[in-house]
Amino acid sequence: MKKFSIILLVALGLSSCNNRMNQAMKSADKDFILETANEYFAKKKWGKALSLYDRLPNLVAGTDDAPNVVYNSAYANYYQKNYRLAGHQFKNFSASYPDDARREEASYMAALCYYEGSLDYNLDQTNTDLAINELQDFINKYPNSERSKNINQLIEELMYKQEFKAYENAKQYFKMGLYKSSDIAFENILEDFPATKLRPKIYDYILKSKYELAVNSKFDLKKERLNNAEAYTKFIEKELPNTEYSKTAVALREKLEREKEKFIKLEAEVEAHKATVLEKQKAEQKKQEEKKAEKEQKNLSTKEEVSTETKSSTTFKIRR
Repeated sequence: MKKFSIILLVALGLSSCNNRMNQAMKSADKDFILETANEYFAKKKWGKALSLYDRLPNLVAGTDDAPNVVYNSAYANYYQKNYRLAGHQFKNFSASYPDDARREEASYMAALCYYEGSLDYNLDQTNTDLAINELQDFINKYPNSERSKNINQLIEELMYKQEFKAYENAKQYFKMGLYKSSDIAFENILEDFPATKLRPKIYDYILKSKYELAVNSKFDLKKERLNNAEAYTKFIEKELPNTEYSKTAVALREKLEREKEKFIKLEAEVEAHKATVLEKQKAEQKKQEEKKAEKEQKNLSTKEEVSTETKSSTTFKIRR
């Protein structure tokens, strides 16, 4: 009986809540709607609170309740993880109510919303760029704020995310065997993020990209690329001495030296072949020229004979 009574009370409570929500959704009384919305907000029932707050902007426009509706709606959306919408609402609050004591907090929350919405490094980098700009904008507006230290940490985190995404993209080029693209992509990371903590790994990938590009190059590009790769092994030894990366550099340089020896032999063979082909071409050209000269000489002799016979025939006819 006691258990049944508890269930009945819970059911009545739920029914009462649903009835109040339905009444507020159908009501035109702004005070009742706002009161109910605030009750749900206080109970952290964000979805219901938002449904009611969405009905209020036109009803509270120009009143003292307007800032609270915008502010609470923004927080409810934030807790619902609607970060883009929440960020827009916080930003709108900060711009619309410059004299409100909560303006700094709203600006901070706007920046935080953009940060939260960009955490997945697989997402479009546009979101990250926007978040960094918003965070930096907060620091510019409130340089002495206690929140600035946290904002700086968030900016560093997002910049590392950008680095890591660029790093992963460059690795994909390497895995796909696109070594020239890989080399360029890793070099760009060093240029775009000079303070990167991934520098040793990036050096390693650049070297391996240059190595693969060199040993798999066409003949006319191979010599230059072998020299470039060899020079980079020495660079890594200097920059990262006594590390696993310098050991890799030494091992690859030994392979490159063997590859250069083979290339030098091949280059000599190619040059010898070219010389042989050139000699044959010259001999053939000389032969053709001699044939041409001989033919021209024969043609000239034939013309002279014909001319002589013609003259003889003409002379004979005149004498008759």
